[in-house]
Formats: sequence, C-alpha cells, structure tokens
Amino acid sequence: MKKKIPYFTFEIAPMLGKTNKFCRYFYRKLTKKSLLYTEMIHSNLIKNNKNILLENKNVDNITLQLAGNKPKLLSLCAKKAEKIGYKEINLNLGCPSLRSQKGNFGAYLMNHPLIVSDCIKSMSDSVSIPVTVKMRIGLNNNDNYFFLHKFINLLIESGCKRFIIHARKALLNKNFNVKKNLIIPKLNYKIIYQIKKNFPNTKISINGGIKTILDIKQHLKYVDGVMIGREVFKNPKILIDIDSYIYNCKSILPNPVIILKSMFSYIEKELKKGYSLITIITPLLNIFYGINGSNKFKKFILDKKNYININNIEILNKALSYIKIE
Repeated sequence: MKKKIPYFTFEIAPMLGKTNKFCRYFYRKLTKKSLLYTEMIHSNLIKNNKNILLENKNVDNITLQLAGNKPKLLSLCAKKAEKIGYKEINLNLGCPSLRSQKGNFGAYLMNHPLIVSDCIKSMSDSVSIPVTVKMRIGLNNNDNYFFLHKFINLLIESGCKRFIIHARKALLNKNFNVKKNLIIPKLNYKIIYQIKKNFPNTKISINGGIKTILDIKQHLKYVDGVMIGREVFKNPKILIDIDSYIYNCKSILPNPVIILKSMFSYIEKELKKGYSLITIITPLLNIFYGINGSNKFKKFILDKKNYININNIEILNKALSYIKIE
C-alpha cells in the first residue's frame, strides 16, 4: 500500500497582483495536487466585501491567506472561509512591503509575537481546518536561532498547525528598497532544517529561491513541504511534472499548446463577464518558456494594437503561430 503524500508537500506561493483567480485556474490545469493560495487578502477587505471569499474560492485544494492584526476580525474571516470550503487559513507574517509596515501587518508582526499569538489562538479556536503561518526566518536584528525557536514555540502553543518559512529574513526599513529584499540578504536553509529537527511533530515547509524538481526533492529530505513562487510564474511548465514526481500521480498532457487551448472556453466565459483579455491571460504568457517562438508569442499579445482592438480569443490563435514545438 502506497504511503499517502500530504496535500501540502508542494505548494505555490501567494503573490500579490499575480496569483489571482485566473492564475489559479491556469495552475490547476497543470497540477491537480499542488496546494494553491489566494493572494494576500486583508481582513478589513473581507469585512467590507461579503463576496470576496466566494469569488476567490475558484479551485479545489486552496488556502486563504489573510493579512491583519485584529484577532476577532481574523476569527470571523476564518469562520467564513471554512464554511465556503477553504483547505487552510494562512496568516501572512512575511510581507515586508511599506504598505504592510504602515498597516502593522505582514512581517512587521514578527516584532509583536503576543499579538500574533492572540490572532492565531482566536482563529484556531474558531475553526476546525488548520491555521498556518507564512513567515520569515527573522527580521532586521531579530535573526538568530533563539528568536526563531521562541517565536515558533509560542505559535504552536497558540494553535498554529504548520509553518511555511521563507529562508531569507525580512528587512523592514522605510528608506529601504523592498524589491532588494527579494535577493538580499542570503538565503539560510540550514536554520529551517534545524527548526524541523527541534520540532519533529510540527509540520514545516520551506520557501525561497527554490527552482527545480531536484531542489524540491533535496529539501524534502529535511522538511515536510516545499513552496515555490516566482519561479513558477516565470516558468509554469515546472508544474506539469509535480503530480508525477512529487505525488506519484499521473501527469497531465505535457504539450503546452494543448494546455493553452483547453483554456479557451474559460477565457471566453470570463471575457463575457467584462474582464479584459490581457488581465485573464497574463498568467499564461510564460507557458512556452524556453520554447522556440516564446518571445514572439508574448510580444504579439502584448502589442497594444492587438489586444485592445482584438479583445477576443482570436489573438491567442494568431500568437500560437509563432510557437515551434519539435
């Protein structure tokens, strides 16, 4: 009998402005098993928009990622999400943006562990699905192992069921270019491996700088799960192999042209709802990454005179003529 592989063994990171509902629908075409996330949604937005959770629950095996610092409001959001059918509730403790610093959420909250503890406890007491956190190994000067160990231990006691840890600390400084935090300081995977050793009964997933199937398998020797973000957006074809290599399940058809054409009916349906073609297909534009004609395919679609004047599926058929698959 085959050992059941946990649903979170491989997951695709939530990325604000990128992993929207169109992106998630596309990714689910490539992998049936991977855990997907909503973009980070602030609890205040959910409070003021009763339909946002329903609109974002557009695929199976999806986690709601929340931002916020008010325990009662987060608890209310968690209960709504569980009722709709989300797999997990994830609290963002990793976003270093200026907006999150000013709003006192994201990575900023790692400097306020008692507030985080109250938020986790309030949510975990309210729902039966797992409450998890996506966090950094530290921030600014709080980047030692003692700080990380103490922080995680507190959240375990508060009810956190799983930790997705980015291997690069957050740099919070209003005068610092936040984009630089994508590449500096250096990644530190070993500190996450050590956390897993010291918390053997807690599920630990790793994130940051991971690019290939081989990278994923190497990390899985030390942790429970792997999360990839930007590399998937850059080269979504990596997802075609995930179900077979990670979950031991049959992969979907590897031909990206067939995959793209299978999206046509969905794209036409969303166009009728009033969404622009470029908004719907942006996540698909890198499906031919590394294939002859990929750049011409994207250039044709992104040419404004094409997608503004031909806001229908025909532009994709024309663009496909540039793709040469041997």
